[in-house]
Amino acid sequence: MQYSILQVVLVFIVTFIAAIDQFSFLESLYQPIVTGMVIGLILGDLQTGLIVGGTYQLMTIGNMPIGGAQPPNAVVGGIMATVLAISLNLDPNIAVATAIPFSLLGQYGVTLIFTLMSPLMSKADKYAAEANPKGIERLNYFAMALLGLIFGVVVTLFFIGGATMGQAVVSAIPAWLSSGLSAAGGMMRFVGFAILLKFMMSRDMWGFYFLGFGLALIVSNISALSTPALLILALIGFGFAFWDFQQNTELKGAIEVSDGGEEDGI
Repeated sequence: MQYSILQVVLVFIVTFIAAIDQFSFLESLYQPIVTGMVIGLILGDLQTGLIVGGTYQLMTIGNMPIGGAQPPNAVVGGIMATVLAISLNLDPNIAVATAIPFSLLGQYGVTLIFTLMSPLMSKADKYAAEANPKGIERLNYFAMALLGLIFGVVVTLFFIGGATMGQAVVSAIPAWLSSGLSAAGGMMRFVGFAILLKFMMSRDMWGFYFLGFGLALIVSNISALSTPALLILALIGFGFAFWDFQQNTELKGAIEVSDGGEEDGI
């Protein structure tokens, strides 16, 4: 499938902005569910972009950097998964699994930027001692531009190469490997959500988890409710969360009042 120069340029710009946004800007534009939608719009297939972006978002939802260790990069991986799914007409699950090596390239890119910028921290300290905010700004802008450029070049090169000769490579993949990639991609979203639950879940919340799981099974199997199922479950979840918040607030207020004591000693 061939794409115009404008589409290639727009993919580069989106990648450039998303690469910077993961550490600056809003720190939310780089999420796969956002970049998948935008890349889908650029390539003319919004539905596939949303599906792939949402699938990749679930896979990475529990990923977080710990110290200097970086997880597989969500910017490069999410964008490349959408590009592969649309340009090569891949199943979203296969595209997500196929994009993992690209996310590792993004991970190495971030590590490379951190390594290159480490010697410049002494320069930033010098600018701070000299009360030179302009110098510190230039260092930050340089790091941001360098990160965006590396990500943009990597994604654009693979986008052009995949669009021109990727179909021949995909057709050469045996059926058993395609099935394996599809199964792996489908499993990854559940693994990502499980990682998130491991960090967030406490013993007091397991009841709400099983309640939500049961409600999801019931609602999704009722034909009249299956389409707005996500909205229905979100409203039910909000209702429980708001009720729990009110209960805890009232209980906390009652404890504070009781701790104040009474003048008669009761």
